[in-house]
Amino acid sequence: MGEFVIKLPDVGEGVAEAELVEWHVKVGDLVREDMILAAVMTDKATVEIPSPVDGEILWLGGEIGQVIAIGSPIIRLKVEGEGHAPAAEPAKPAKAEEPKPQPAKAEPKPEIKAAKPEKPAAPLVHAPVAAPLAIGAPRAEGDKPLAPPAVRLRAREAGVDLRQVTGTGPAGRITHEDLDSFFARGAQKPVVSGLAPDTSVKEIKVVGLRRKIAEKMAIAKSHIPHITYVEEIDVTSLEELRALLNGKKRADQPKLTLLPFLMRAMVKAIAEQPQLNALYDDDANVIHQHGGVHIGIAAQTPSGLVVPVVKHAEARDLWGCAAEVNLLAEAAKTGTATREQLTGSTITITSLGSMGGIVTTPVINYPEVAIIGVNKMMTRPVWDGAAFIPRKMMNLSSSFDHRVIDGWDAAVFIQRIKTLLETPALIFVEG
Repeated sequence: MGEFVIKLPDVGEGVAEAELVEWHVKVGDLVREDMILAAVMTDKATVEIPSPVDGEILWLGGEIGQVIAIGSPIIRLKVEGEGHAPAAEPAKPAKAEEPKPQPAKAEPKPEIKAAKPEKPAAPLVHAPVAAPLAIGAPRAEGDKPLAPPAVRLRAREAGVDLRQVTGTGPAGRITHEDLDSFFARGAQKPVVSGLAPDTSVKEIKVVGLRRKIAEKMAIAKSHIPHITYVEEIDVTSLEELRALLNGKKRADQPKLTLLPFLMRAMVKAIAEQPQLNALYDDDANVIHQHGGVHIGIAAQTPSGLVVPVVKHAEARDLWGCAAEVNLLAEAAKTGTATREQLTGSTITITSLGSMGGIVTTPVINYPEVAIIGVNKMMTRPVWDGAAFIPRKMMNLSSSFDHRVIDGWDAAVFIQRIKTLLETPALIFVEG
């Protein structure tokens, strides 16, 4: 028997470290080649670490939320044959010099290394056997259920606590089949035994994407003096045009939403005010004004907020923008978006759809200088000079970096977008 060491691989060009966001195994587990062992995150992209060999987990190097340098050992496995554990080589000379010079130093090292594999070896090898005895029984408190994002989303939508579901996949991983079996048996709901108040306090460590979001929002609010400008848009004509185009679209064309029209309107407005399409470098006091319009689309996913980017919106037509938005939205929802798809935006759109409210105060996607917020669409009575008529109305709540964008310029920009959206034929006029 030998020992095999898995080091944190290079997860992206220029990336020196990554945050450990999930363990899929524990000490004592038997794993197979290509089985997913852990997940790490950097710049909002999550990367899974597979096992290159069959073996038994001896040691896990790190806790959830810990930032680990690329190339650092993260897992040790016991494998058939000689294995490959260069990091363990220094331990051999220490043992050889045990006689007198190094008894005090040599002993603690083997003890520390042996303590981790040996302690869990007996109880944890048997743990998987004990779990299936009660089908659907809750896991022990603190034992996090393992499941892929699609299964977690399905369980969340069904109101199912995954701790109540027994996983039959590798290392107890919960599959879609496990959920089906759970639904077939009938989800067991907790019985309310009284009206005593719940005084429990649950501590949730802020790690992974949630921590990235928190850090970026804190930087944005502490560095950027926001100015928010709200304007009312009559989108009745735009909605009529959108319905007409969707009714006549080809089978290979995507369905049009409001977003592609807004993106094209932004491209035309930015051509007249290029200072809105920029990044502000605080440290150097330099504004990087971009020629290409790379529009970030803030998207809510099961893991949290991400901003996939439609690159070069100025070079895409209405249908091209719609197709790219659909592609990015699917990648973000399934957790397959690449680092390239999640970086490089120069201006951002944020929308909560039907829950968009009347007014919002969106936070700028640092280090950009502007963000366009879409509020919900409502049919409201509007006075046309002679009578009140029903019109489809929508507010745009947009924020700007007041260090770079004056209030007047912000108003001009939004008024230009308003004109284009209220008279959508102008979106298609060149020049």
